[in-house]
Amino acid sequence: MTIMRQKIRLSRLRDIGWTLWDPINLTNEGETWDQKPYADEYDSYLMQAAGQLRRKVPVTEVVDYLVQIESVHMGFGSSPSQRKACEKVVAAILADEQLWTS
Repeated sequence: MTIMRQKIRLSRLRDIGWTLWDPINLTNEGETWDQKPYADEYDSYLMQAAGQLRRKVPVTEVVDYLVQIESVHMGFGSSPSQRKACEKVVAAILADEQLWTS
């Protein structure tokens, strides 16, 4: 039996992350992440979140993971708007039918 592993389309994941979740505020409104030296800044967090969703980890746990990264790991504390942004990121990852490829 052959198991096909799917790969993530990093550029699509970055589009989601940079559009909906830029906790450090590295980009100004209207700027894009591509061709920036810091384009990979959030990759590990976003890939972890996408992988969790792929493994059917409950949405609330994935949102909690992103909130913890921002509030604890990055040291920004927590706020209601922060959680909403993380919820939007998770929803966008789940909704993107072209995020994964084989």
